[in-house]
Amino acid sequence: MIFTPHAYQKEGIEYIIGHPDCGLFWEMGLGKTSTVLDAIDALMYDCCSIRKVLIVAPKKVAEATWQDEAVKWDNLRGLTFSTVLGTEDQRKKALRKEADIYVISRDSVVWLMELCRFRPSFDMLVVDESSSFKNPQAKRFRALRKARPFFKRIVILTGTPAPNNLHDIWAQVYLLDAGKRLGVTLSEFRKNYFKPGRSNGYAVYEWLVRDEKSKKEIYNRVSDICMSLKTKDYLKLPERIDNIIRVQMDETAKQCYKSMKKEMTLELHGAEITALNAAALSNKLLQMANGSVYEDPDPNVEYVGGYFGGTVQIHKAKLNKLYEIVEDNPGKPVLVFYAFKHDLWTIKSRFPNAVELSGADSVRDWNAGKIEMLVAHPASCGYGLNLQAGGNIIVWYGLTWSLEQYQQANARLYRQGQDKPVIIHHLVTAGTIDEQVIAALQRKRTGQDALMEAIKSHLRGE
Repeated sequence: MIFTPHAYQKEGIEYIIGHPDCGLFWEMGLGKTSTVLDAIDALMYDCCSIRKVLIVAPKKVAEATWQDEAVKWDNLRGLTFSTVLGTEDQRKKALRKEADIYVISRDSVVWLMELCRFRPSFDMLVVDESSSFKNPQAKRFRALRKARPFFKRIVILTGTPAPNNLHDIWAQVYLLDAGKRLGVTLSEFRKNYFKPGRSNGYAVYEWLVRDEKSKKEIYNRVSDICMSLKTKDYLKLPERIDNIIRVQMDETAKQCYKSMKKEMTLELHGAEITALNAAALSNKLLQMANGSVYEDPDPNVEYVGGYFGGTVQIHKAKLNKLYEIVEDNPGKPVLVFYAFKHDLWTIKSRFPNAVELSGADSVRDWNAGKIEMLVAHPASCGYGLNLQAGGNIIVWYGLTWSLEQYQQANARLYRQGQDKPVIIHHLVTAGTIDEQVIAALQRKRTGQDALMEAIKSHLRGE
């Protein structure tokens, strides 16, 4: 089958070809991968302007997403790939292999740039999910910043360029223009467009756009090198049904939860559970809302390799509801998102056939209809994975404060190519911090600020 791009994808292909450095800020499901591959094919074999491409992506995306997308289309199958993953020897061997496109995990970016002494031999760099390079202090950003002059072309891709606020966009745009549009330093960017927000008394950790004029000026300054598209404007997707299911803890579990919330400590079945601060308390309360909680380590025991903690089960309300959902949908695959490792263990103990998302094989098996229940953490599968062929039911067993993770995870099924209504069940334990999390997601106000405000209101009993 020949890849026939939509009108907006044609525009994107032309945009990449016409702009040596550019960003595609396209929402999830619009086909960024196939668009970029078609542009690479044209630049490599029609224009003869590039010969080697480096794609940097989240690990699970690097394993198969780009490679599988090329195989889908007859006119892109000529592109050859080398997947630069595994041990150091395996990565070096993959780099020596002759190929058009080299795909590497973002976790190996620093290693690769140091290996080539920050003088990469690739003509083109593609940064998939560039929002993971939003932190200018991160080693991965600094490595690409140092090496960027040696790439003839750079394309950055993301559906969430500013997951927290516009402060996140500076580092990403810097990779394209070395500071020409938004300032050579982050301090300059802040000085021109932002005002201090929250601080801890020593340093500001939140920066707010000064006013609407500043916001518009930022947009205008990057508009010539960034193409932005929203899914609702270009795709007719099937219906999305968001279902909030409130579950009830039994009285014993409620008392345990109230004790932890009030005292920040709990003794249960001989195990001591404590929370040292508000953020830790939030974490403990979220665990308890899901059904289990990690116990504190024994100070008298030396744990080889670190303490990973035992768990104490509080209730099975969410587990029982998940069972009901599966029973009500016989033969239909279910994608379950969990928050904590003990959630995963609990789910797999009740559903022995559940498969944890662990790599390219599990993605292919899911899309082939071979998996009844796929269990994944939103942070591990939220970017770039195409899972829409395997099912249309999502269950949020454990919620996340991260709006970016939440949107990206849902977009694994609710995206182009999905031909059934997508049903997204959110399991919310009544009377717990789950209710603050789902409210924050619905308000699209998440992150540190929402977390702290939610904890305050929850502790006040609001």
